[in-house]
Amino acid sequence: MNADELVQYFSWAVYALIFVVVAIRAIRRPLRFNIDIALFFTVSTVIIALALVGRLDLVDENSQGVVTLIESAMLLSLAYLLFRLVDDFSDVPRWQMRLSEALLIIFIAGNIVLPRPLPTLFPLSEIIYLVGLLIITVLAFIREARRSSGVTQRRLRAVAVGSIFLCIDFGTLGLGLLMPALAGLWQSLSDLAGLASGIAYYLGFAPPNLLRRAWQEPELRSFLGRAASLPRLPDTQSIVAELERGAATSVGAPHASIGLWDEDSHMLHFLVNGKSLDFDPDSTTSRTTITARSFVGQQPMYSDNLQRDNPVSGEEARAQGVTALLAAPITAGERRLGILTVYAPRAPIFADEDLDLVKLLADQAAVILESRALIDEAARVRAREEVARLKEDFLSAAAHDLKTPLTTLVAQTQLLERRARRMPDAPADLASLQKLEREAQRLKTLVLELLDAARTEQGRLVGDLEDTDLVSAAQETCSRHYSERHPCLLEADGAVMGTYDRIRIDQLIENLVENAVKYSPEGGAVRIKVWRQEDWNYLTVTDNGIGIPVSDLPHVFDRFHRGTNVDDRRFAGMGLGLFICRGIVEQHGGRIWVTSTPGAGTTFHVMLPAVASAVNEASSALAAGT
Repeated sequence: MNADELVQYFSWAVYALIFVVVAIRAIRRPLRFNIDIALFFTVSTVIIALALVGRLDLVDENSQGVVTLIESAMLLSLAYLLFRLVDDFSDVPRWQMRLSEALLIIFIAGNIVLPRPLPTLFPLSEIIYLVGLLIITVLAFIREARRSSGVTQRRLRAVAVGSIFLCIDFGTLGLGLLMPALAGLWQSLSDLAGLASGIAYYLGFAPPNLLRRAWQEPELRSFLGRAASLPRLPDTQSIVAELERGAATSVGAPHASIGLWDEDSHMLHFLVNGKSLDFDPDSTTSRTTITARSFVGQQPMYSDNLQRDNPVSGEEARAQGVTALLAAPITAGERRLGILTVYAPRAPIFADEDLDLVKLLADQAAVILESRALIDEAARVRAREEVARLKEDFLSAAAHDLKTPLTTLVAQTQLLERRARRMPDAPADLASLQKLEREAQRLKTLVLELLDAARTEQGRLVGDLEDTDLVSAAQETCSRHYSERHPCLLEADGAVMGTYDRIRIDQLIENLVENAVKYSPEGGAVRIKVWRQEDWNYLTVTDNGIGIPVSDLPHVFDRFHRGTNVDDRRFAGMGLGLFICRGIVEQHGGRIWVTSTPGAGTTFHVMLPAVASAVNEASSALAAGT
């Protein structure tokens, strides 16, 4: 056995191996493209068998003509079947398909009818037909490979390379007819091209699992690399969008969609082109669809013709340019989470392997969605705990602060009642009445503070705007709180005008100055500074009090928050004052922040827009809920 024969036998063995693999696949799943692939390699195997029969001289001279005729027909059919395979997953014009079929019939008929030996022009015409069809096929495979991605792209490239070598193989037959003196060279080239085409077709049509996994690895690694961060995205729909994009890229399809299962409504919820679609897999009109059957049966499914297999939405699919669909349920244990569907304009040529990949991606999607569900549940638990804590803090603070004036009111009222019963004609106890009024006012202030906190949450704290002088407002507040123990000092170069809600601005400065006095038990000056810089007005309130611990600084404006260095028995309060201050400032379009040194005092900084339009825009945005 020489080297040429060894190469030829090896190429025949490769083609025979591919035939076995694709034939088993076609029997298991008799879909059109599986059958067409099996037919192509069946014809290849028949050609090899006829060549082997001839080499072993197993056919007598009387039957040699029939064998030659069959061999010619098989060779002509080979190119046509490969061209037909292109039509299974690409757009081949109908006229090209009909023309190739007509020429095939003409050449087969010519081999039967024409006398022997055949005119040289006829075999050359056959070779031109073979090579021409193969060239068109190669171009189609290359075009589809460029359109695809992932494993599909790599396999289509391998098929395109195999078709190129098959074209060279047939081309050497023509060169042998034109230049018979170099027949040995052409035969060697033909054998090598046949071996190369067989290896390339094996990689494209029947790659081993190890190679297929290696081809899947880049896209899967990219997909899984993103998967770790997906559960942390802002919402579930963002996760679904990333999963859809990753699935389409990994499979090499233009579209993928995920429907999430809602156990309460028994609906699959899809988001397609920004529109929410609800799908009932158990309804009479839906249960025959591929999506419903896959979800209800919890099995991956495939359709290469949605108009045939999915008549309910077949026309709509055709209008959208969708022909094939791969579907796999997304399931965590026994719990159904949704379904992953991948769409393609043409039937994928490697549907079985693609379906396995979609199932793998669906399983990974289940892990990601379950992780997100656990994160959401943990967040809900933390939120409930936080609500419970805030509720307890509020009840504790409210009960403590409301108890004092209520106790005083009740005690004073009872005292006045007993005094009135004993001495009906006695003059009114003016001091007790004044104490009742003070405590009632204190109680009213606490209730109003609670109402203001609610308005702050709703963004409805700021009312009508008017021209306001911050210096004048600060001066009035400063004069009310001035004392020898806490002198209030105002620093300003003149009027600082802005368009604000004057009542809320007074409340803002009042709260800040009142806090400065309250949290300076050892006394000390309270300094207010007001100035304007470009389009912004600034106000600061500084004290020399107990200060704020560094760990509390990020939370001082939170509702019900009180500093860890604050003794509730010594410093009364519900922790709402600064929360309301932040609401006033932000709803005016400004900003408030604090700097402090524990034990050395605190400064609150307020920054407000001086231009009326900025305040109005901020108020409008808050009213609109943005």
